[in-house]
Amino acid sequence: MTEILFYHLETQPLERVLPVLVEKSLERSWKVVIETGSEERAEVIDQLLWTFRDDAFVPHARAGGDADALQPVLITTRPHNPNSADVRFFVDRAVPADGGDYKRIVYMFSGHDPEAVTEARTAWRALAAGNELTYWQQDAGGRWVKKG
Repeated sequence: MTEILFYHLETQPLERVLPVLVEKSLERSWKVVIETGSEERAEVIDQLLWTFRDDAFVPHARAGGDADALQPVLITTRPHNPNSADVRFFVDRAVPADGGDYKRIVYMFSGHDPEAVTEARTAWRALAAGNELTYWQQDAGGRWVKKG
């Protein structure tokens, strides 16, 4: 059974939340794959992980290189797992179809995008059977609160 976390972004943008969650995954010695909805957004995420903090960066690469299997974090637009990741992040309108062979899936969607909210509801119903689903939403202070 895969643990699937739905993160409903409202008070903080993806660019502030994603790097922190990826770092926490690496602290657990998990490999990570990040699936984006487009090549343009993959490029933005690539740059973000190098520059999101002055005192650190997240070691990563774009999928498609000879050393993909060795990368701790890969960014892709395809539904493959070239680095045998433990956790997969779905961002920027990339939507999980199933739990796969991951320990955890993190599905992040914007609460300010009605189409993304509709996609999240559809994904929740589709993924409910055979997976452990939790729903997280930010409170007014930006803290994550488990809602379901």
